[in-house]
Amino acid sequence: MSDVHPACVGRDRREAASHLARWLGLAATPTFAVMAVLTAVFSGGPADMVCNAGHGLSMGGMVPMYLLMSAFHSAAWLRLISGRRV
Repeated sequence: MSDVHPACVGRDRREAASHLARWLGLAATPTFAVMAVLTAVFSGGPADMVCNAGHGLSMGGMVPMYLLMSAFHSAAWLRLISGRRV
């Protein structure tokens, strides 16, 4: 029977959490970009036309918010592309 040292278990958990955090960081940008596209494509019903009547180009709403969120979360992709490890 082998004994597992508690320090090894703690290190493995930290490494797993760090690995998961990296993947979640990479998942955020495309998720928000897809949400922006889906919102732009599928929101345009009669209620949107009434609510936006006379306002011209609106910078409010969900599409710009999703695009900004995608841009703010792009640091993980930029690190991956540059080859830098954190």
